[in-house]
Amino acid sequence: MSAHDHGADVGLIGLAVMGQNLVLNMADHGFKVAVYNRTTQTMLDFVAANPPGVFGDLGGSLEGYEELEDFVSAIHRPRRIVILVKAGPGTDAVIKALTPLLEEGDIIVDGGNAHWEDTARRERDLHEEGIRFIGSGVSGGEEGARFGPSLMPGGDKEAWTMLEDIWTKISAKVDADTGKPIEGAAPGKPVSGGVPCTAYIGSGAAGHFVKMVHNGIEYADMQMICEAYDLLRHLGQLQPCECAEVFARWNTGELDSFLIEITADILRQRDPSTGSPFVDVVLDAAGQKGTGKWTAVAALDMGVPAATIAEAVFARALSADRDGRSTASKLLSGPNGYSMGVLDDRLFEKREDFVEAVGRALYCAKICSYAQGFALMAAAADEFDWDLNMGEIASVWRGGCIIRAGFLQKITEAFGHQRSLRNLLLDPHFADIMNQHQSAWRDVVAASALAGVPAPAFASALAYFDGFRADRLPASLLQAQRDYFGAHTYERVDAPRGKHFHVTWPSDDRVQVEV
Repeated sequence: MSAHDHGADVGLIGLAVMGQNLVLNMADHGFKVAVYNRTTQTMLDFVAANPPGVFGDLGGSLEGYEELEDFVSAIHRPRRIVILVKAGPGTDAVIKALTPLLEEGDIIVDGGNAHWEDTARRERDLHEEGIRFIGSGVSGGEEGARFGPSLMPGGDKEAWTMLEDIWTKISAKVDADTGKPIEGAAPGKPVSGGVPCTAYIGSGAAGHFVKMVHNGIEYADMQMICEAYDLLRHLGQLQPCECAEVFARWNTGELDSFLIEITADILRQRDPSTGSPFVDVVLDAAGQKGTGKWTAVAALDMGVPAATIAEAVFARALSADRDGRSTASKLLSGPNGYSMGVLDDRLFEKREDFVEAVGRALYCAKICSYAQGFALMAAAADEFDWDLNMGEIASVWRGGCIIRAGFLQKITEAFGHQRSLRNLLLDPHFADIMNQHQSAWRDVVAASALAGVPAPAFASALAYFDGFRADRLPASLLQAQRDYFGAHTYERVDAPRGKHFHVTWPSDDRVQVEV
């Protein structure tokens, strides 16, 4: 098929599960989609399984192409081509093969989990070729891709205006008043109405940077939920099915979220082969794909304290050392008493009090991890001149994505009241929650330390909270140490910021000089 006005509306390369589901989502919304896959048989099977009649009444369809040249020619200009292949060299290879076949003004959209620096490089290189580029975060997993993901596009703004109709229609939708996801999408029957969970994030690599931070927050969310479960299980002495009921109850209140919901489902599950609680037969060695690490590294590079996100990454790394931990468990002893009975007289009068405190600690720690993520995005906006709208980002995360949660509506409102909000903890709503719940949070962290149950994300978040609210930190001593051993200078409390001083160390006749 040659290029003409009646060709495909959009093309997609990469028919793994995410790519297939995104194609079906687009076709459900009435788009004609051209598809290509390196393994031709995958494409042929996919097209054969999805004839035009399965896409409802909006006129959507898909057509497969065995040759890349034919695929490109089938899309009407300016071409919109979405790539959903493995991040890194795989994406570069596809772009390299595509570029000679495209014309000025055509658009490539990378929907993979690309590192944001790769996205920045690709946009620069393609701009020189006259090709527009969008790096778009896509969150929500397989189900999100099929029925409505959260989409975070960044890059060429004019390219976004040409992609907007597709991204807006296929994204998740939330209720305009409550911010809650609108459910009910089914094959051939997309959801109509509601606020789309997509928006133009910013220029350059802003979209993939924001998606990276989303994933870093996701790491922290998951780790804190696991810590809450571990505390309930080993200190509260609850069985997995009882923990499930706790999480289900939490999901009806301020902790309402997708991850809390699925945690309740998981903890109810029995292993089909043994009948044991499913969570007990899963090996406790966590995997990771690197996006959490990228977030922690970016925070270190930009000097933004995001220790809770980093702790979540380290917790996965520690879990992966299964053999080392097994050896250590036989050599290293912990405190006596590994049950709530020992802690009753110290912190909690009864188990119900402990369960309630864990929920409050989880919520406080969650707020801190989001505060760290939004602070990191603000720092990146300053460094790379991205005009990031934090309220809009929170709004995009309200539906479709893995971290979707009821309290994102409150974050949206917080930045709506004050777009330049310095830190989420300074919003009156969240400050009030922290002030109300911190006593329970401290008791839970103390209980974990007394019993030897690791809760690194809970404890790290608490340290962040205490550090952020401190008017004076011991960094004064640290700066004196740096001046002592390295002549790194220091500032004084009684001098303007930016004036630096140095003392001659060591000496009985020390002299302070302004530097």
